[in-house]
Amino acid sequence: MIEFLNWLDGVLWGIPLIVLMISTGIYFTVRSGFFQFRRFGWILKNTGGTILNKKSQKQEDNAKGMLSSFEAISTAIGGTVGFGNIAGVATAVAAGGPGAVLWMWLSACLGMILKQVEVTLGCYYRHTNEKGEYYGGPTYYMERGLGEERRWGKLWLIPAVIFGAGIFSTFFVTSSTLTASQVVAGAFKMDTVNIGGFQIEGVILVGAALCVLTYIVTDGGTKKIASLFSKLVPLMSVFYILMGIGMILANLSRVPSVFAAIVTNAFTGTAAIGGFAGCAVSEMIRVGMARSVYSNEAGWGTSPMIHSSARTPHPVAQGLWGSFEVFFDTFVVCSITSVSVLLSGNWTNGTDGGTLALSAFSQSFGTAGSLLLALIMVIFTVTTSGGWFTYYLSILEHLCKKEGPMKKVMLKLFYAVRALPGLIWTIYLVKTNNQGFIWTVVDITSAIPTFVNVAVILLLSKDYFRLLKDYKARYLGEGTAEPDACLFYEEKH
Repeated sequence: MIEFLNWLDGVLWGIPLIVLMISTGIYFTVRSGFFQFRRFGWILKNTGGTILNKKSQKQEDNAKGMLSSFEAISTAIGGTVGFGNIAGVATAVAAGGPGAVLWMWLSACLGMILKQVEVTLGCYYRHTNEKGEYYGGPTYYMERGLGEERRWGKLWLIPAVIFGAGIFSTFFVTSSTLTASQVVAGAFKMDTVNIGGFQIEGVILVGAALCVLTYIVTDGGTKKIASLFSKLVPLMSVFYILMGIGMILANLSRVPSVFAAIVTNAFTGTAAIGGFAGCAVSEMIRVGMARSVYSNEAGWGTSPMIHSSARTPHPVAQGLWGSFEVFFDTFVVCSITSVSVLLSGNWTNGTDGGTLALSAFSQSFGTAGSLLLALIMVIFTVTTSGGWFTYYLSILEHLCKKEGPMKKVMLKLFYAVRALPGLIWTIYLVKTNNQGFIWTVVDITSAIPTFVNVAVILLLSKDYFRLLKDYKARYLGEGTAEPDACLFYEEKH
């Protein structure tokens, strides 16, 4: 079974998907006039730069939507920072060596425009339900963009079903709870705990506590999750960044050699060192791109599901937040994780995942570093679960648009079991001691929806470029805006 999964992982994250992502990223980059590079300052100014700007917030309040742009970005980042950025990046280094980091960065450069495109399309084609709540994402622009605008009829259901099945597979097969539980149990040295005469593994006990926390956090639905995350995610991100900067400063003399290894190994491969078996350039590219997508989710189609609910005056204005998300996620948080892991030297001893990140920080900060990282991982694991909860909810809302008995039963069932798969997988993997294949499964579950989504946004590229042209005319003074242009699909109908 494991051999088959490894083979399938190699096929899915093989040449076809890599070529599709790179070629699509280059296509949007060139046709947009290298927008994510030429207008990088504008992107930062109109995303992160507006967080404390009251004037920008007032303008946003007049726009349609149910979340603020900052609540949307906090929820989206909450869905990635933690498991993907800490455990996922650490695993990328352990599997691909230093060179995988450069390919992760290069993938993110194209990912900035890919996520801008998918968020823009998600906002443009979003749907308002009977309660006045806004939902959107890939399945919505498949139905409206392909089914209605491109006259595909019911054929839009084919990519939508494949995409939805790929996204929901992560609900049933997840390891974020396991990773966080290992970090916490390791930090507090909880091998086993005696409860009522029963010896329970510390990892399972922590997993049960995380399960309860996830139920509490997700109890209020999308609006309450977004409100909480807008306060929690920035705070935890700052803590993690400060820890990473502290570790880098403590090992400042070795930082140049780490960056040299990242660049040189990316094009020459990494020889076997200690417990590291060595890695060819082709494998580095595959691992780097797979972990980049898993970390920043560019092209995966997840973030548009929450960004589509944001109050935004223009679809591209929210798309800028998608570009900012990739930048912050990969070039800030992921870079800190990868450099910290490489500085520790522990990536060569066979350790990976959250345990590798924990050993890196404990090496520099001792017990205090381990405990603080454990706390951060607990919070980020809950935010990851909460962020993905909103994605699943968006798909279910699309599946049952109209209010009725079927929708009520489906949502009640989903709410009842929403945090259980993570705990079940933690128990299974601990009891069977079969944790080696989990990242293979993670890659498979991200590859399927990514392939479908990237192909679809390529088919809908005309819509994006029309909206980008309008945005440039309205906000950048490039060209003339059409006063009667429809900025949202629902306005058109």
